[in-house]
Amino acid sequence: GLSAKLLLQVHDELIFEVPKAELEPSIKLVKKTMEDAPNPVLSLRIPLIAEAGYAQNWAEAH
Repeated sequence: GLSAKLLLQVHDELIFEVPKAELEPSIKLVKKTMEDAPNPVLSLRIPLIAEAGYAQNWAEAH
């Protein structure tokens, strides 16, 4: 499994701490989960698109 840790959720943003070696699989998993989660419940007609990015710290991410 992955060892990423959710540090903070602010409005529509999730902030994780992820080891560099797990960065790509973690991004893929979180992005897929965010995009696919509402559909079984809400049956959205418009796709929900999640963006992902990374940086060494929060200041660099913005």
